Amino acid sequence: MSPLRRLLVALGALLAALALAPLRAQPEAADADAAMRGDSSRYILLAVDNPLYRVPGRAGSSLPGYTPPQRYVVGAQAAGALATLQREHGLQPAAAWPIPPLGLHCVVYQLPPGTSREALLRTLAADPRVRLAQPLQDFELLGASAYNDPYLPLQRGFAETGAAQAHRSSIGRDVAVAVIDTGADLAHPDLRGRVAAHRDLVAPGQPFDTDRHGIEVAGVIAAVANNGQGIVGIAPGARLELYKACWYPASPKAPAPAPARCNSFTLAKALAAVMESDARIVNLSLGGPADPLLEALLAQLLRQRRIVIAALPVSGRAEGFPAGVSGVLVVGNAGTMALPAGVLAAPGRDVLTLAPGGRYDFASGASIAAAHASGIAALLLALQPQLDAATLRELLATDAAASAPAPSINAEAALARLARRTP
Repeated sequence: MSPLRRLLVALGALLAALALAPLRAQPEAADADAAMRGDSSRYILLAVDNPLYRVPGRAGSSLPGYTPPQRYVVGAQAAGALATLQREHGLQPAAAWPIPPLGLHCVVYQLPPGTSREALLRTLAADPRVRLAQPLQDFELLGASAYNDPYLPLQRGFAETGAAQAHRSSIGRDVAVAVIDTGADLAHPDLRGRVAAHRDLVAPGQPFDTDRHGIEVAGVIAAVANNGQGIVGIAPGARLELYKACWYPASPKAPAPAPARCNSFTLAKALAAVMESDARIVNLSLGGPADPLLEALLAQLLRQRRIVIAALPVSGRAEGFPAGVSGVLVVGNAGTMALPAGVLAAPGRDVLTLAPGGRYDFASGASIAAAHASGIAALLLALQPQLDAATLRELLATDAAASAPAPSINAEAALARLARRTP
């Protein structure tokens, strides 16, 4: 190689080193790696062509085979392209490495605040300087659970709704869900830390923690994750507000416990109490006749942009209170034939959930289906708090033929739709 050629190669290597100085390891590299592992959604991976020169030996140096392997350096072309792209798009490099077999230099960039990852990737993909632009994606080992809750494999509803995959993006953190129902076992290990408030609007001072229906619904929505016992809620980061407006009538001679009951007075008190709370989601796993007072209260909650989720009545028609009130999201059992138009479907058969006394049991019914929908709504609102009921319905909607079993709403799919809508 001529002296001039050696000079040009050395100059190129120097320029590359200077241009890519921000990409070299910094003291905060460990923090950047931890940030990438914690939330990959704010990072992209970008690659540019990297024509490389081998660093030449000096005259009189050792014979080939007796010298250390010649190393590759970042070429001036790649360095210049990356430096320009960084300036143009305000990118902050987090990590970089060359891939000599592909002739590429790759960099992981953190997005500037407020930047849409999807829009930026479309722009970069159309840039002739860029060979590859993609999200920094997460993968998982198949067969390994992200949770240590032993009954998770028995949670059919959790699996059918894609909740585990959705939890990579959201666990419903700090979204308040009001559950108007019976009481619940507040000391249950899988509710510990999840109940932010509770009120007894039936008979204050009477037992609250022996009621079955309320804890079944609450467990589906927000049972504690990774506490080494029990199950995982659809939105384990949500905050529950429990309003006891229903009770179990005494029926000592009956072969089975009578279903819980409510009335206009207790439900009205509960709805009025929710108006004074910060709950964005109201779960009403109950049903009855049309009721002017309750409908007026519910209409006010809807005007406050609350998301009201109700169970489909046993008649199979969206009628009465609360399912017949316009603006309410009505949910029936997935797998049921010919649900009414506009009614969502979620798992509601043999769903493992919480039971009084720190126990667990299976529950069925549209009440449980509604609880799944409330949990998924919490996952979505944690990412986009301003969602309204109409938009939420669109995100949860599934396609099915009128004569086919209704497919379950899917949390992972709903979050993907939300990501596509978010600018």
